[in-house]
Amino acid sequence: MRVIIEASPESVARRAAGIVADLVRRKPRCVLGLATGSTPQRTYAELIRLHRDEALDFSQVVTFNLDEYVGLGPDDPHSYRHFMRQHLFDHVNIPPGNTHVPNGLADNVDLACEQYEREIHEAGGIDLQLLGIGTDGHIAFNEPGSSLGSRTRLKTLAPETIRDNAAQFGHADRVPRLAVTVGVGTILESRRCLLLALGAAKAQAIRQTVEGPVTAQVTASALQLHRDVTILLDEAAAGQLERRAYYHEVESSQHLLETRRGPASGGVRR
Repeated sequence: MRVIIEASPESVARRAAGIVADLVRRKPRCVLGLATGSTPQRTYAELIRLHRDEALDFSQVVTFNLDEYVGLGPDDPHSYRHFMRQHLFDHVNIPPGNTHVPNGLADNVDLACEQYEREIHEAGGIDLQLLGIGTDGHIAFNEPGSSLGSRTRLKTLAPETIRDNAAQFGHADRVPRLAVTVGVGTILESRRCLLLALGAAKAQAIRQTVEGPVTAQVTASALQLHRDVTILLDEAAAGQLERRAYYHEVESSQHLLETRRGPASGGVRR
């Protein structure tokens, strides 16, 4: 697990977009797992800039989003399909047929979830999974208590998640109570995970994720079991980490390695 602490949300976004862009350039037909919410918006804006100014080519990229609210269609302004079009898809050259978001209007939710898992498998699996984190430590909509081996399925949202998302809907009463989400087990099968966190409100969840025990009560802590995880934080989100100085030291060593051998030489990980 590599913990990188950047000075600002803007530098987190640039670093994250650089990691995604490096993969797209090395493997044009890569499979990206994508997240929604306020945290990745700056990263998507930077990817749009790279596409516009540096010809970053998304024409062969395949994407799978983590989740979608039940009851919201793709044209609903609160749906995650709409979010992705607004913040990324409509601004880069990714073919619409290459983008996948769970179906919030499926008549048979269980069947639709099984199909989503098959589509990920048929695409070759997720090369890089982008993640945010909830204030209660959840990833995707895998709320506290979710199975760490879970697959794509229907979930009831926790009160903390409803509260955190209320501003997007204008009031907590308008937030859907159900969502389709990719499971923790599916996330852990990704070849690489990149978790982003910004702001002091995420500091406790980050401390539990990085330095706490692996527990279903903090589903992001399952990332400790993954072989290739990068956690990108701003200073505020890193504020409660007890080993913060050590993570800075590791990054200094990593910088020296990359300077001597190049970025492809591997990394120092906790």
